[in-house]
Amino acid sequence: MANIMIQRGARGDYVFYLPKRDLEDAIVSMEFDTPEKWGGEIRLNNGGSYYIEPQAAPAKLPISLRARRLDAAE
Repeated sequence: MANIMIQRGARGDYVFYLPKRDLEDAIVSMEFDTPEKWGGEIRLNNGGSYYIEPQAAPAKLPISLRARRLDAAE
């Protein structure tokens, strides 16, 4: 499990940041993105994918979370 941060980018899209590797990338898809259920499988622009436990959408961003890497692409 890794500590990550998700924030809004300049165009209003989600941006993923992994401090341990200084990796910042756009999120191209999120399994759940509603006010009631937010998270699940996240796919990055670089082909990587991570999983965060689904939860209610955060009231404001940025938010720090724990995520599990689903593949080795980075």
